[in-house]
Amino acid sequence: MKIREIYELAVKKGMEQDPRGLAAVQKVLEKSRQRYEEAKEEDKREFDQDSLFNPYADTRILVGDPEKEVRRVLAGIDMEVGEVLLADRLGEKGQPIDLIIAHHPEGKAMAALHEVMHLQEDVLAKFGVPINVAQGIMSSRINEVRRNMMPFNHNRAVDAARLLGLAMMCIHTPADNHVNTYVQNLMDEKQPETLGDVLKLLKSISEYEQAVQYNAGPTIIVGSKERRAGKIMVDMTGGTSGSEDAYSKLAAAGVGTLIVMHMGEKHRKEAEKNHINVIIAGHMASDSLGMNLVLDELAAAGIDIVPCAGLLRVRRK
Repeated sequence: MKIREIYELAVKKGMEQDPRGLAAVQKVLEKSRQRYEEAKEEDKREFDQDSLFNPYADTRILVGDPEKEVRRVLAGIDMEVGEVLLADRLGEKGQPIDLIIAHHPEGKAMAALHEVMHLQEDVLAKFGVPINVAQGIMSSRINEVRRNMMPFNHNRAVDAARLLGLAMMCIHTPADNHVNTYVQNLMDEKQPETLGDVLKLLKSISEYEQAVQYNAGPTIIVGSKERRAGKIMVDMTGGTSGSEDAYSKLAAAGVGTLIVMHMGEKHRKEAEKNHINVIIAGHMASDSLGMNLVLDELAAAGIDIVPCAGLLRVRRK
């Protein structure tokens, strides 16, 4: 496969697994096309052309020839300068790396992370929060993330890859869509009664089972094993953590338990105040599950996957 084909495949699979549904994602692309067509010529030169077919601003080819053939990739969760040097070293030792695939965004994809957070508005609406309320509570949080990203040195790893002649891309929201849908479907199908039952279900998934051995497995942070789970919402996509104001709205909408990758203390206190149970599934394990579901498509095409940087590689195909 060529780098361009891997990129297009990741976007396609991410859209298929998007919790908003494919029709809603197509509307996002149509709005992007309309903005481009209506833009002035000078604005078109700055327009992100990828947004015409890719609704995920945090997923991009960062450096390298899109037409390059790929036989082996170095894939991981956080691929920074150290991992770029690792890719170069592996090449020196007779294991050439054609493409570095990061999960967490780098470069221009990191700078645009806030743009994918609008996905969370539709997820909240799907679980019973009125869309006008969802958009209202997400607005300030999206702007906060945008401002927080501004001082970052986004291009460190990308510059290192460029200097060493290595290709690099990142696959963020498409992978997160996969884990979100995978775990939500499992919970919807099995209907676990208690939080203890939820933990058992999560640990039946290989990535979470492995994470237990690293003391990073699923953990209850609000509630107890005996508590009833009620309506379960899996919240693992949409760029980064959402608004602290969401928990009261979710409680009013009937959500009893949240399954998340990670949660800050302020968010945990808001969930506890609103009597919503919270299970931290595990960050690296969750990201690994989402990435594995995408990487399996590459492995099926004959590409060698070399995992590193927190990726717990499990092959399902």
